[in-house]
Amino acid sequence: MIATHYIYWLIFVLMMCGLYTVLSHGHLVKKLIGLNIFQASVFLLYIAFGKVAGGTAPILEEGIDTYSHPLPAVLILTAIVVGVATTSLGLALAVRIFRAYGTLEEDEAIAAETADRGVS
Repeated sequence: MIATHYIYWLIFVLMMCGLYTVLSHGHLVKKLIGLNIFQASVFLLYIAFGKVAGGTAPILEEGIDTYSHPLPAVLILTAIVVGVATTSLGLALAVRIFRAYGTLEEDEAIAAETADRGVS
């Protein structure tokens, strides 16, 4: 069973690597990289679901009776645009945080913010 569905196991490992990177690192750029790895694994998962063994592109031709579904590819194109927008917004926020606090470490930025407010 594992050998026949190896692509899903690879996607699962990639997804867990991205999730681990997001949860375990305090550096904001590393978190964005982990988020992009996670997004890429979701893209691959949708592409793997949309592939039909022996299927071709959904163009009507004589003699072809098995087609791959085009919807996952269209959804992935939209998701890629959303992923680029999310990454650019995250990088813009990281630049603002670095300019305001002089660090990209989450703990140091929070400590600097509480020190600025006078909260102990």
